[in-house]
Amino acid sequence: MGRPTKYNKKIAEKICSLIATDTYTVAEVCRMVKISDSTYYDWITRFPEFSENIKKAEAERMAFFVAEAKKSLLRKIQGYTVQEKHITTVGSGKYDINGKEIPRIKEQKIVDKHYQPDTAAIIFTLTNGEPENWKNRQNNEVTGKDGKDLFGQLTDEELDARIAELEKKLDK
Repeated sequence: MGRPTKYNKKIAEKICSLIATDTYTVAEVCRMVKISDSTYYDWITRFPEFSENIKKAEAERMAFFVAEAKKSLLRKIQGYTVQEKHITTVGSGKYDINGKEIPRIKEQKIVDKHYQPDTAAIIFTLTNGEPENWKNRQNNEVTGKDGKDLFGQLTDEELDARIAELEKKLDK
């Protein structure tokens, strides 16, 4: 009959919580809840509610990733400024209980660092957001001398004759 299963609501909720809130692999999640990968996949097959909850957790995680990606894309499109703190220290002449000198702040300055909008992010957004207005593709057109259409003025019979002629040349 085999060993009894470890499956219970508490462990199932823990697995779903881990999947929903981070980028853990199945192997990492299984190690954290102390089950094998094969047990995890067995539970997905045997317990429909577990399988459904895993799918919901994965969808929740993906929704979070998409929201974060949108925020990041917006910053890339607009450009942004961050503040960097630069601290210069010198020895104070005082020592801690381990004999290490306690540093004294000599200078502290805050610098605004600006990041320009990212051209690739802008192109990505425009070509995907409004593809009818912003195309990122090349069109190659073959024309005859003086830019005239090569075959537009020919009848179907004339085209068939040209095709037959070209096929004969290929067979030689």
